[in-house]
Amino acid sequence: MPVLSPSRAGLGWGLLGVAAFSFTVPFTRVAVESGGISPLFIGSARAVVAALLAAAALAVTKQRLPVGVQWARLAVVAGGVVVGFPVLTSFALTTAPASHGAVVIAVLPAATAVTAVLRGHERPPKSFWLMAAVGAVAAIVFAALQGGGLSGLNWADLLLFGAVAAAAIGYAEGGLLARELGAWQTVSWALVLAVPLMIVLTVVSLVRHAPSGTPVEWAAFAYLAVVSMFLGFFAWYRGLAIGPMARVSQVQLVQPVLSICWAALFLHERLTWPTVLGGVAVIACATIAVRARLGQAAGGPGRG
Repeated sequence: MPVLSPSRAGLGWGLLGVAAFSFTVPFTRVAVESGGISPLFIGSARAVVAALLAAAALAVTKQRLPVGVQWARLAVVAGGVVVGFPVLTSFALTTAPASHGAVVIAVLPAATAVTAVLRGHERPPKSFWLMAAVGAVAAIVFAALQGGGLSGLNWADLLLFGAVAAAAIGYAEGGLLARELGAWQTVSWALVLAVPLMIVLTVVSLVRHAPSGTPVEWAAFAYLAVVSMFLGFFAWYRGLAIGPMARVSQVQLVQPVLSICWAALFLHERLTWPTVLGGVAVIACATIAVRARLGQAAGGPGRG
């Protein structure tokens, strides 16, 4: 695909995708807050809806089937971004405030960069590893202090860190696989591959707890299914395809800032100084780490 006005078009599409994703954490909190819709249903059924849309898009555009080991790699992508991240965040946000979740998840860009480095056998500069480590520590300390001390990490925090790890693996593998299958096609095939499991989980959730959400909660669920799990990827990967990819990918660093703002605006969550300072620390470390890797990639192999 030719580069079309990269300084504006690529960044514009990338920002549109990030803006779409930034509502994921607060809207997940809205959907699970009252308990009328179970977190298992939200995490699984949204993937089923997205998979139906993905299957239709793949069929209409007559995409070629993945072959051989590509299916195994798609399973890794599906496990991370279709199953792991949505389900884990849905359970975590039943108790954790959206702003808290956004700060913890802010380490995701750096975590994705670390996973991509390990997967691609890169040798980035020491500053990359230093800031990635500092960012992870900052996120852990923030979560611990919010819980009442270094022993205050609770199950919600562990689920959020698990979601970050799952998404980082899925994003990194998906980024590599997208070079072979195409960007949105990779996400779509991952959704289709995971749909049998997600249907089973949806049925289990329905047997355990029939959903009885309010119109607002169902609207939040619809957004998560249609936009967060499907349409948002079209804009995001369109931006990456137009490029330049290294520059557009950095737009993801504004996502936690937007999520925290939406939590304050729509959920009326109070922005405390620990939340603001924790978010600034984690985002700053992630920004430096990502840019260190991008700078190394642009300038050739780094010295570890």
